[in-house]
Amino acid sequence: MTKNLNISVFILFFFFGSLSAQIERNSPLFLELKKEDSIFFERGFNNCDIAFLEKKMDDNLKFYHDNGGFQDKKLFMERTKQNICSNPNQKPIRKVVESSLEVFPLYDNGILYGAIQTGEHQFFIREKNKKDILGGHAKFTTVWTKKEGNWIMSEVLSYNHK
Repeated sequence: MTKNLNISVFILFFFFGSLSAQIERNSPLFLELKKEDSIFFERGFNNCDIAFLEKKMDDNLKFYHDNGGFQDKKLFMERTKQNICSNPNQKPIRKVVESSLEVFPLYDNGILYGAIQTGEHQFFIREKNKKDILGGHAKFTTVWTKKEGNWIMSEVLSYNHK
């Protein structure tokens, strides 16, 4: 019975999953979320604007990291302050691999309420008066939801770190 259920679930995901696809890279939604991702990481991660990070993440954030484990918003903010923003002399920097970005819209009864964004990103170490040094590469999946007209990160997967 379990085997039949698993096959049925697979068929449903395969069939219904094929009905929606990544939107075009030049579509307004794709470009809007590319910009949101860019601003979020440049301002919040690379420049450590902690107040901005707080504002751009859902209060019920779920962040899944393949090495750092599960983090809610509070723990995510603590670790960001400790690991990303505590040493300006060796500052971690995140850069997206733009060619890897994909966006999949989420609708509820025909109304856009969110989107899934996937891609790859690279992490560098920045030291003053030196060239950025590549420190790692990973994949990410972000669920963005629209709240009061603003895009907010509500769930994030960061995985396949190398």
